[in-house]
Amino acid sequence: MRRALGPLLILMTIGLYWACGDETKKPGSCNSDKDCKDPLVCFANKCVQCTQNSQCDAGEVCTANACVPKPGCTSDTECDGGVCQAGKCKPCASDGECGLGGTCNAGKCSKKTCATDEDCADDEDCITGVCVRAGASNDTGVSCPLSTVYFGFDDSSIQPSERDRLDANAQCIEKTPGKSLYLFGHTDTSGTDEYNIALSERRAQSVADYLSRLGADPARLQVVPKGETEPTGLGDDKDRRCEFQWY
Repeated sequence: MRRALGPLLILMTIGLYWACGDETKKPGSCNSDKDCKDPLVCFANKCVQCTQNSQCDAGEVCTANACVPKPGCTSDTECDGGVCQAGKCKPCASDGECGLGGTCNAGKCSKKTCATDEDCADDEDCITGVCVRAGASNDTGVSCPLSTVYFGFDDSSIQPSERDRLDANAQCIEKTPGKSLYLFGHTDTSGTDEYNIALSERRAQSVADYLSRLGADPARLQVVPKGETEPTGLGDDKDRRCEFQWY
């Protein structure tokens, strides 16, 4: 009788194993895409939403293995005369947002292009293909402009749309030896005063770190957190910013 029960117990054990599956396998773990529920895919032994943009819906991109809405813009050229700020097209608020030689009229930037000085007015020079007023400079005598950088809501990361501005700022810093910069971080009025001071410091520090990676001397970059104390009066999108001032 015992001999007859032995094979039966073995068969029952095998049946239970196949019925219950491998209990040692953690939920969400995988060895291949077949182990994940559609439309998830297997990456580094974990079921994730995506590993490349093609696995996301239209209008989305794959970021950190998750499909997220694609930024509305990455450069000013996509904004029909406006400016791209923190991934969104916005109307310009001042000439300074339009770059070298740019002017802001009714929320749209315009520039007069040129090939030589003869293409510009008598009081303008042709600089990098744009007519710029001769001798144009700020009150410190620096002839290149520094563009304000903008941020998303409750975010201190550098958006793709701001990198061109920071690249140009880094070139300006390189051309201006002997001067240092204040980096003023700002926020909108959301959140407490204490939180906004910390957020504005993180924003200014992110800009300082980015410029340092481009070659700017960190000793010339002084981070100053302003919190929500200096609103622009132009809305929250314009308040989430980092501004520059020579000293």
